[in-house]
Amino acid sequence: MFPNPQDALPLPSSPSIEQYRKLAKDLVKACKTDSRAIAAWADRWMASLLAGAKRQQIERAGQQVEEFAARILNGDERRCVLADAQFVLARSHGFASWASFAAHLDGLAHETETAAFEAAADAIVRGDEATLQQLLRQHPKLIHARSAREHHATLLHYVSANGIENYRQKSPPNAARITELLLAAGADIEAEADVYGGGCTALGLVATSTPPREAGVQLPVIQVLLDHGAQIEHPNLAGNGADAVYACLANGCPEAAQYLVERGARVGMIGAAGIGRLDIVQQLVPTADVSRREMALRYAAGYGQRDIVSFLLDRGVAADAHTGDGQTALYYAVLGGHLDVVRMLLERGARPGVRSHHGDVIQVAKWKATQGGNADRFLDIIEALSAGHGKTSD
Repeated sequence: MFPNPQDALPLPSSPSIEQYRKLAKDLVKACKTDSRAIAAWADRWMASLLAGAKRQQIERAGQQVEEFAARILNGDERRCVLADAQFVLARSHGFASWASFAAHLDGLAHETETAAFEAAADAIVRGDEATLQQLLRQHPKLIHARSAREHHATLLHYVSANGIENYRQKSPPNAARITELLLAAGADIEAEADVYGGGCTALGLVATSTPPREAGVQLPVIQVLLDHGAQIEHPNLAGNGADAVYACLANGCPEAAQYLVERGARVGMIGAAGIGRLDIVQQLVPTADVSRREMALRYAAGYGQRDIVSFLLDRGVAADAHTGDGQTALYYAVLGGHLDVVRMLLERGARPGVRSHHGDVIQVAKWKATQGGNADRFLDIIEALSAGHGKTSD
């Protein structure tokens, strides 16, 4: 829910504390009028701040800011207070308090290390090696500095394009070289960022990140980090209490999961199911509880591991098992676009009528077909699901 470290709004090109004090006062005035005035205030701010962005992005940001402002300024104990309006602005930009936000703006205005850190972060996501090297030479302590935003990331974390502010989640073609430069300058390879429950390292974040995967630099960056001693078993390295392999699979990065396993990562039953290690699943299934077996089935289905799906069904795992959200193994197989697994599950009793918050699996397949998936494959999946749709739903 907004605000969070990833949804932090960018700052304008020349931000000033006076500008934001006025903006806070305008919000208080809007609050004292009515909810429509708060909405109008949020829309005006986003239209100015995000000028040049896509209309949908501006509208989404306006709605998020409006809802957050209304929630904070219309509290049970007080309403329309200036301090609360200032808090809304600070949190919207990713800062924990107005005081930390004001200090950040002051640092930018006086070209302190704060300004150098921001310039270095921008250089990293642009892949600008020359500017990054110059900044690191001019500010030797910069390599150990942390962002003033609530995620407290180091510069090395910015290579991951994960957990940090969304507008900086970009992976340049030379991301591996940028990683080398930061490590050569003395970056702490096990430094932790305060995202996803805390404890996240650069290795954990890059291994679970979509931008480097799509840019084709995920595995090269992982290798650079491993070459410099990054610990695959660092506790909570990718957040949310997950081990490395499971975290990769949970975030749609099966290549990274397999890559880490080949380099010594421990793998549990769910991770083994996702990467197709039937031997490990066979070894672990006798001692696994029901919920772990069911999750392993869903991950095997989602990543098209047909033999493991068959094995787990043979061992009595319920084809339609879910955690109350309607996301069954069939749902996972449809999302993954695995026609052979879809057909197997249907033959083994899976019911297409089980509904998730996305609707039933036929609706999910239709949505996937419009989102860049293989249209012919999803038409075949829809046909198979439709043929089995007479089965009773939950």
